[in-house]
Amino acid sequence: MSRRNADAGAGASNAMLFGELLRHYREAALLTQDGLAREIPCDRSHVARVEAGTRVPQDTFAKKCDELLDTGGVLLRLWGRIDWYPQVEHPDWFRRRAEMDAVATTLCEYQERVVPGLLQTESYARALFSRLVRGDELEERVRARLSRQQCFLAEGGPLYVVVLDESCLRNVVQSPEVMREQCAHLLSLGARPNIRIQVAPAGRYGLVRPSGSMSLITLPDGHQWVYSESLDRGHFNDDPAIFTGHSQTYDVLRADALSAPESAALISDAMERYEHHGQARTQLRDLDQEQPQRRQRRQLHRSHPRLPRRRPRP
Repeated sequence: MSRRNADAGAGASNAMLFGELLRHYREAALLTQDGLAREIPCDRSHVARVEAGTRVPQDTFAKKCDELLDTGGVLLRLWGRIDWYPQVEHPDWFRRRAEMDAVATTLCEYQERVVPGLLQTESYARALFSRLVRGDELEERVRARLSRQQCFLAEGGPLYVVVLDESCLRNVVQSPEVMREQCAHLLSLGARPNIRIQVAPAGRYGLVRPSGSMSLITLPDGHQWVYSESLDRGHFNDDPAIFTGHSQTYDVLRADALSAPESAALISDAMERYEHHGQARTQLRDLDQEQPQRRQRRQLHRSHPRLPRRRPRP
């Protein structure tokens, strides 16, 4: 989606307008937020936040709502005209990488430990940034990260190929619920024509993995860059020999990793495990709340005076 000049207030108003329009069509269809969420499917909280103008929906969300609510495509057309992230500010050390993402023709990535920013959900990104910052800075960091995704999600977006080390799926960020949503998001993105997601499984012998996460970026003029990160700094290298070496390592890794369909099956298995774990936690929480109530009922029962029962005479 192209960027347009707009101030933050206008961006917020546009998001609220989209939410109001969605609420209008939902109520006209006699659907509750829960009902619409079940049909999409997604969490009810996602529908509520989109309607409140506090969460940016994907184009697939808008398209599905158009189909379910019989809007004639109004929501998707409006989605394409909104600048969801006006005037976001990236950290100084990352700004150059963000500018490259906005114009890249091809992006190939290898990522370990955490899901790369271009594939993160809002909840996952917020959980990561909340370890470092709070308040307005946290919200600005999340908005900036999500803004980078838009050009890859737009129709005809650049080719994006990513190999995830399996640790990205196993390292729990905040909660099973956040991880389940993130896995579902990966499956949705991997179905797009310009995005391919593969997983390098932990138990596969012989995989030659890069020494750390890296990106191979090709720009419209053909210039190619290798990008990597340390704790708080981005590192760029456009030496052709360096790029060729990393590109060969990456190609071998892709060939030996799981295919895209096999990777989707592994991600789906991880999503189911997180869903079951989340359900088990809910049941344990309910049990913890129920046990004091049972004890209280027993105490009340014991505190009542016992009356002798009349037994029938033989």
